[in-house]
Amino acid sequence: MSTYVYAITRADHPLPVDGLRGVGDPPSALRVLRTGGVAAVVGDAPPGLRAKRRDVMAHQGVLETLMADGSTLPMRFGLVAPGDDDVTAALDREAEVYGERLAELDGHVEFNLKAGRDEDDLLREVMADSDEVRRLNERTRTQSGGHDERIALGELVAREVTARHEREAEEVAARLAPAATRASHAEPGPQQFLNLSFLVPREGADAFVAAVRQEAEQRGDAYAFTLTGPLPPYSFV
Repeated sequence: MSTYVYAITRADHPLPVDGLRGVGDPPSALRVLRTGGVAAVVGDAPPGLRAKRRDVMAHQGVLETLMADGSTLPMRFGLVAPGDDDVTAALDREAEVYGERLAELDGHVEFNLKAGRDEDDLLREVMADSDEVRRLNERTRTQSGGHDERIALGELVAREVTARHEREAEEVAARLAPAATRASHAEPGPQQFLNLSFLVPREGADAFVAAVRQEAEQRGDAYAFTLTGPLPPYSFV
């Protein structure tokens, strides 16, 4: 049977897996594979595994239990190896790398921050700041504006919006950086200018949340900040 991999830890991690149940119906018991200075928490991989709520929550529960007792490299839901021997071979081969990453993540959690701005508010700012946008906009609203000018207006506005999104993303990241150890960028979704994960010391989590709240309040109602966490540090594994 294939092996489902939940996490990698140090070999001296307490590994409280007794009584924990993993993915599958019925849920599979967990076991530990050790080699050198690292270990993997695994279980049997059920056939036809899909991201059902029950299984996702089981996966998350295992990670939270392990993280509460020591540094843990969380694997994303659905990671399956052909068998235990393959997992052990990977541990042997990458033991030094895993050890370094575990040391880096020790005592840390992840927060994900997404931020967006009201489109009308942003467009009003673009219009107020750019003489060229105002000129083209006025021409397209009258008979003097042609197809080419409408295209030019659209392209110019798009460039201005992109530039402002990039600048605001850099500003937010820079202001929150002192409260975090590392940051990892991801592609923002529609209507967003920021999708950023932060690696935060566990004891500094409250201060980080307060810094995000302050940033959101300073920017005002035209901005929407969504903070998720604390999470297992998936983005930094």
